[in-house]
Amino acid sequence: MTGQAELTQRDASASDSLVGAPPEYLTPEERPTLDEARAWCHQLATTHYENFHVATFFLPKRVRPHFESVYAFCRVSDDLGDEVADTNTALRLLETWGLMLDECYDAPANSRHPVFVALRPTIEACNLPRGLFHDLLRAFIQDQIKTHYGTWDEAVEYSRYSANPVGRLVLMICGYRDERRALLSDKICTGLQLANFWQDAVRDSEIPRRYIPAEYMERFGVAEGQIEGRVFTPEFGAMTRALVDRTRDMLHEGAPLSHMVDDELRVTIDLFRKGGEAILDGIATQDYDVLRGRPVVTRRKKFMLLLGALLGKLRGGRPSGARAA
Repeated sequence: MTGQAELTQRDASASDSLVGAPPEYLTPEERPTLDEARAWCHQLATTHYENFHVATFFLPKRVRPHFESVYAFCRVSDDLGDEVADTNTALRLLETWGLMLDECYDAPANSRHPVFVALRPTIEACNLPRGLFHDLLRAFIQDQIKTHYGTWDEAVEYSRYSANPVGRLVLMICGYRDERRALLSDKICTGLQLANFWQDAVRDSEIPRRYIPAEYMERFGVAEGQIEGRVFTPEFGAMTRALVDRTRDMLHEGAPLSHMVDDELRVTIDLFRKGGEAILDGIATQDYDVLRGRPVVTRRKKFMLLLGALLGKLRGGRPSGARAA
């Protein structure tokens, strides 16, 4: 019995080695308290990505620590892939991170990383399935292996792992577990992911990755190398417009979700969906030329989105669909 316990402890120690990761993500020698772990996740969530911090402001305080622990898992996972130059090292770190996730589910007392110390109460309180977290890791691993996409369906399938799990986790944290709402959430999350792909075409090409589907390039007569060389043509603009229009349709298809959740979550969902639409509007404003510079959401547009969200929160009181058990 003692031998088995020692083996379990050795396995746990081996699984939380993050040598080669960004220094701020290394596992501490001593297990942090839950308050310390949540403070770590809060710091990451409120300093690393402004839009996430703004969106969570509109949520009830009681669920914000859960959102921040999930965000911290996603943020660290993403950085273990994108902030590590060597592919083999990135793959090893992501595999280790997956082992640490399993440890959080199977032997939580062994977890020492603040993300998993904070995440465990969220998993328990919200009954979050580990498969959704592993789906996210699958996407980050795929980024290390697959760098070009041939079809629209391939880009959508990637989003199934890179973006959709986040929306489903958000719904579960807020008490919604039915597939009907989850599928609408998938539309919004996939649409937002695709909008980011078209917005970041040049930046991704420098990694190098290309999420713009080859089938669209062939259909519109866009040559390989135009993105890297920043060679904009009417054909490239027509291709980008087709991608933007199809993505906008997807965001619209997910819009009914807002009428099926409580007011506080509705504000956050609308903020993210309208943020995706704002990215597409920014691309259109540049006449679909994403090669001359990354389209951005203007400060005025951001202010109007936030003002609309704040007014929506203040109004409140609108009946919404009952939560699924």
